[in-house]
Amino acid sequence: MHLQQTKDASLATGGPQYYFHNVPPHVKEFLRRRGACPVILQTPYGIAASSFKAVGRDHKISPRGEVRPGKVGHDRIQGEQSIGEAIRYWYGLKSGSDFERIDVEASIHPNGHFILIPTAVKMRGAKRPRTLEKVNAPLSFHHDYQSKLWKQQIEACRRQSADDVSWAGSQIKRVVSEHRNGDTKYAHEADLLRVAGALSVFGLDLSLYLTKGYDCPGSRFNFSGFPAYPCPVEIKKHSSRFDYQIMRYAELPRAVVLCLEHDWKNPLDHVDVLELSALADYLRG
Repeated sequence: MHLQQTKDASLATGGPQYYFHNVPPHVKEFLRRRGACPVILQTPYGIAASSFKAVGRDHKISPRGEVRPGKVGHDRIQGEQSIGEAIRYWYGLKSGSDFERIDVEASIHPNGHFILIPTAVKMRGAKRPRTLEKVNAPLSFHHDYQSKLWKQQIEACRRQSADDVSWAGSQIKRVVSEHRNGDTKYAHEADLLRVAGALSVFGLDLSLYLTKGYDCPGSRFNFSGFPAYPCPVEIKKHSSRFDYQIMRYAELPRAVVLCLEHDWKNPLDHVDVLELSALADYLRG
């Protein structure tokens, strides 16, 4: 399946539109049934909310944002801005060249989210398309799985300042060691926030710690080559104690669990786990 931008003359109403081509049956069925729905965009960091809508061929969006029957005749993506420029922003693509086509996949989340996943872009005049790599659980780093994105970020930080990375690793190791070997009977999970300064070296800025909702809801990941990515972070001694928060607090099923030990057998989709003990071991090695 791929997207191609409509001609300029067709953009008089409803904002910029990209038409779907070669739409698979499950996506057609979903759009015919819903008419229109918000688009969740896959980024290098994971899913992110957007202002775009996927609209079925038999519907249109009025100037007031209402979904009504229409005769456009094409399944499409539209919004006040261009989905192509949003993809350019998130994936750090150079400006100056127009898109000839954007290869995409679509995933329908059980909650009804329409997740659009860019897989390649072809610029006008380019000889070949550029692949946009899909990284599984991009913000996860634990003993069972270390994402490629995290590894690349750590190496980039090490090239920039090996001393800073060494210091950050020693700080994380100290906190992990104290929790493993000390008397932690009365230690609060918020004690793990002592690693906040060390994590900032790697581009994770933890926000204000709250006692309602997610612990650090305004946290941001800023990995080299990509724009900053807002994502709530929950602080836990053990990841398995997270289960209920994603159901109670999330407008979007996206969060990162920052924990001392990862013991959650079946993490939910779009919930990544950052295990401090695994990170400490990796940095020491």
